[in-house]
Amino acid sequence: MMPSVAVHGPNDVRIDQIETPVPGPDDIVVRVAACGICGTDLGYARAGGLPVGGTGAPVPLGHEFSGTIEAIGSKVSGLNPGQRVVVDPTTPSNYIGSGGAGAFAPLILVRDISSQPMVYPIPDTLDFETAALVEPLSVALHGVYRSGAEPGEKAVVFGAGPIGLGVITMLRYKGITDIIAVDRSNGRLARARALGARVTLNPDDGDIWNMIGAEHGTSELYGMKVVDTDQFIEVSGAPPVIPAVLANARFHAHLTVIAVHHQDVPVNFAMVLAKEMRITTAMAYPTEFAEVVDILARGAIDTTALVSHRFDFRDFTEAFATAADTEHAAKVLVTFGEAA
Repeated sequence: MMPSVAVHGPNDVRIDQIETPVPGPDDIVVRVAACGICGTDLGYARAGGLPVGGTGAPVPLGHEFSGTIEAIGSKVSGLNPGQRVVVDPTTPSNYIGSGGAGAFAPLILVRDISSQPMVYPIPDTLDFETAALVEPLSVALHGVYRSGAEPGEKAVVFGAGPIGLGVITMLRYKGITDIIAVDRSNGRLARARALGARVTLNPDDGDIWNMIGAEHGTSELYGMKVVDTDQFIEVSGAPPVIPAVLANARFHAHLTVIAVHHQDVPVNFAMVLAKEMRITTAMAYPTEFAEVVDILARGAIDTTALVSHRFDFRDFTEAFATAADTEHAAKVLVTFGEAA
């Protein structure tokens, strides 16, 4: 038996004792070294499980993880026990942390690994904690690609949580330097500056659109003052952001929505049409996982400011509470030392 974190109901997160996994012929078992707490984990906890398609059974948590292969099935080739790896948790045969096994446990079963790419070896030079950032940084990179942002453009990122901070990191990696980060947490804004935001703005300090206009310039369109930002990337999930962007954006501006909005958001399509704006959404990382492994393995980005806290698995309850503190927390990592 071994411990494993699962959601049993609204705000009811427990550490259960479950059977120690054993690989089938096409499976592997990974000994978890580090796993990040995601906003999705917090959302599942608030909702009491999966918001769509849940069965009512406890939902194991944890999907942003790195570790070492503990055991392999008889039909597995190309991988070996002792190999350091990260795993794409979104494959249909697993849905790790979203209906399948959870990585907030010392060991995790990864099923049917030959069905599609999902297990990525990492070099000894890449530490496990940094490797656990592959998954959220893949979300961020996919959002940047979907935006089509190019060097020389002016970007505003709404929301400086872990994914927003990742977006800033990846915008800088792709050569975009004029980045404004907007958030109500001064602590997170400090991290945004460390990761490459040129300017950080707190809406509590004044009219956010006057402040953005002062940095990116303004012009007039149909008798209205608009800001001259090229790219707006919404990672906050705050309902007022999208309508405000549409009202204040210039002609041909682009809005990319990465945040999950749990409420209906009004969209003035007459305004969108008149401005010939583009609205794009970005979900997960259909092609970016391997690229982010390579970026981190090469040391091409500095992720230091992304991580705010580290906790041993024995202190998971404190770690989970800390991750919910948006004023002080960014990415919270859970590590498996003696607990593993």
